[in-house]
Amino acid sequence: MSIPIRAVPLDEGTGYQRKRVSHDGRLTEVGRGTPMGELLRRYWHPVGLSSHATDTPREVRLLGEDLVLYRDKKGRPGLLHNRCCHRGTTLYYGRVEEEGIRCCYHGWLFDAEGRCLDQPCEPAGGAAHRGKVRQPWYPVQERYGLIFAYMGPPERKPVLPRYDALEELDPGEFIDVDDTSIGSGGGAVAPCNWLQHYENVIDPFHVPILHGNFSGTQFTPTMNLMPQVRFDLTERGVKVFSTRQLDGGQVMKRTTEVVLPTLRVVPNPYVGKYGKVESIGWTVPIDDTHYRIYTAARVTKKGEILPRAPDAATRPRWDQMTPEQRRDFPNDWEAQVGQGPITLHGEEHLATTDRGIVMLRRLLARQVEAVERGDDPVGVHFDEASAYVRLEAGQYVEPAEPAR
Repeated sequence: MSIPIRAVPLDEGTGYQRKRVSHDGRLTEVGRGTPMGELLRRYWHPVGLSSHATDTPREVRLLGEDLVLYRDKKGRPGLLHNRCCHRGTTLYYGRVEEEGIRCCYHGWLFDAEGRCLDQPCEPAGGAAHRGKVRQPWYPVQERYGLIFAYMGPPERKPVLPRYDALEELDPGEFIDVDDTSIGSGGGAVAPCNWLQHYENVIDPFHVPILHGNFSGTQFTPTMNLMPQVRFDLTERGVKVFSTRQLDGGQVMKRTTEVVLPTLRVVPNPYVGKYGKVESIGWTVPIDDTHYRIYTAARVTKKGEILPRAPDAATRPRWDQMTPEQRRDFPNDWEAQVGQGPITLHGEEHLATTDRGIVMLRRLLARQVEAVERGDDPVGVHFDEASAYVRLEAGQYVEPAEPAR
């Protein structure tokens, strides 16, 4: 029996014909033993503000691991796995003492490096056996008002870097910190993969569309102009150099960087001041489907760290907007969370303006491969001198050339 010839063309590109695709787990999944998880564990990451480490234990989740942050009565911060190595209850309910934190269940006492100092239910406080157990812990250091943790192999622990933007202060400046995810466009904890935000940092073309056309002018009319863009690889990440032609012949020049492992180095988009970038944000993966941004910045007064839009007095804050308002005036949060918990990379159709995204993904893939070979990734240093990082980010306005 012959098959009849169709009288109308076959529909193409329908949802039924959609291929089954997934995300790129090598670049997005951050748990122990995953390719990206092992790469990220070769760097230091903010785990909280210095003010978060107190004699009240604080629950922390970082790179898919559940931890407890505290500060003992001698002032030493500690970061331990939350499950007590004795019987597995959480140390969140523990009591902080002079030498460490004591589990609420049977009283085992652990110092900031996980050593068991006391087992009160055991003969002689467990003197015969307590030295044989160790509560899993991670090294921490305090800098810039943040507590940084290193969660990787001890033998490859690098020096905690210093950054010129936070070290070289002008008269009257000091460092302020924030944990509310400045730059995410929404709440403190974003319910999507960290890379969806990190890639956004080197996507200057979304600015005039999302932040100008769809949301109304979120930044300044200048930022609404479509930029001329150049993407460059650096020794530590990807740099975006963009120019915008202003009225009167002036030129706005703006450089944004991503720096491994997760640094977002973005000049204040509200153009509070021109010059060298004033802040650094760390896009910290909480787990595969959540991230949080910690920010440190040079300021001259408390509270100045949060960029303010020119119409901030009349524009509602994100947490005050209704779902309908967020639908009508989307921001970075809506665009990135709207990609899903982990975006389906197999469905993407990248274009020429996504060159920075491609460069970043290839850079991350190369570093994943380096770690798998047993090498050190870019941006880790083992001496203080080489661990001083100079950043290129900033924004400037050049005057118009005089008429001839």
